[in-house]
Amino acid sequence: MSGDVAVLGAGMHPWGKWGRSFVEYGTAAARAALADAGVGWRDVDAVVGADTVRGGYPGYVAGATFARALGWQGARVSSVYAACASGAQAIATARAQILAGLADVVLVVGADAAPKGFFAPAGGDRPDDPDWLRFRLLGATNPAYFALYARRRMAVYGDTPEDFALVKVKNAAAGALNPHARYRTPVTPDEVAASPVVADPLRLLDICATSDGGAALVLSSMAYARVHGVGEPVRVRAVSTVTPTYPRAVLDLPDIATDSAAGAAPAPPFREAIATAAYEEAGIGPGDLSLAEVYDLSTALELEWYEDLGLCGRGEAAKLLREGATALGGRVPVNASGGLASFGEAVPAQAIAQVCELTWQLRGTAGPRQVPGARAGITANQGLFGHGSAVVAVR
Repeated sequence: MSGDVAVLGAGMHPWGKWGRSFVEYGTAAARAALADAGVGWRDVDAVVGADTVRGGYPGYVAGATFARALGWQGARVSSVYAACASGAQAIATARAQILAGLADVVLVVGADAAPKGFFAPAGGDRPDDPDWLRFRLLGATNPAYFALYARRRMAVYGDTPEDFALVKVKNAAAGALNPHARYRTPVTPDEVAASPVVADPLRLLDICATSDGGAALVLSSMAYARVHGVGEPVRVRAVSTVTPTYPRAVLDLPDIATDSAAGAAPAPPFREAIATAAYEEAGIGPGDLSLAEVYDLSTALELEWYEDLGLCGRGEAAKLLREGATALGGRVPVNASGGLASFGEAVPAQAIAQVCELTWQLRGTAGPRQVPGARAGITANQGLFGHGSAVVAVR
């Protein structure tokens, strides 16, 4: 049986700092997606909400929260939390229901009203969580964590702060063309270099903000799409939600021999494993991609994704960037939406927003940021406690 499901509709609430409830953002995105799909709310069989831990009890039961806001009509509901991967896991849940024959049409919604500044660790003490341990034992907030990756790239591959700045310049140029983006002003390398240092070598413009925003998708079975006259819909072909493999669980570090790992084959870095699983399920490879949407929590981390997605070899990401291959008009644009550099992070919405961008690009309706002839794209992100995801969409 084919693993494809159709993307009938995509919708977003613009990112920003609006000071309103996440429910408002998600409901607006859901209505936009339904209108885009030409599907009535009463025709939706199930709602999957990506949870937000900052939204109180309604945030923990996001599926039911959005169903209530749209008007109870008897749809099944599910609620999913997976940190930064929440949106993609919500897509995976919807896809599973469709492929199992439990639903023909599923609405997927994620939205957040984020605090200003760093995200504080949530959920109490978690001594088994490597991310909690680096918060508590190292005092490493997310920007400090990103800076460690940046320093490693500088030491191992010779990347420079000027390379990192070019990522921001590229993404800001794309974001300036996106009406849903929060930041829509191009920036120069000098402006990145002049912004305040947050965690050396990363500056303020190297790191994404926290934002409010919402995104939604209407997914259906391929049979439903055909019956309703959608001739060649965008299709979700793969969703990877793999976990790390011991002993290389979090950082891409050299293997350390232990009794339990003795004789074992080295595990791939986690982000590479996320992408590999998606490619294998979709039956495509990096060379088949028209574009990619990745979690650019920092400029240096975007470069890591180039290598993890197989767009280039290890240590070659900065060269790929400098050549213009990942910019609009390049061989494989990365973050044609503008990425987190232009949106900021609305945690449960962003992975859904990434698929919205793939949908518009594969339809050929992305306007001035359109990737010509786009036929296949991948999204990728990594969340706390071993959550990660990649989604492959094709047309």
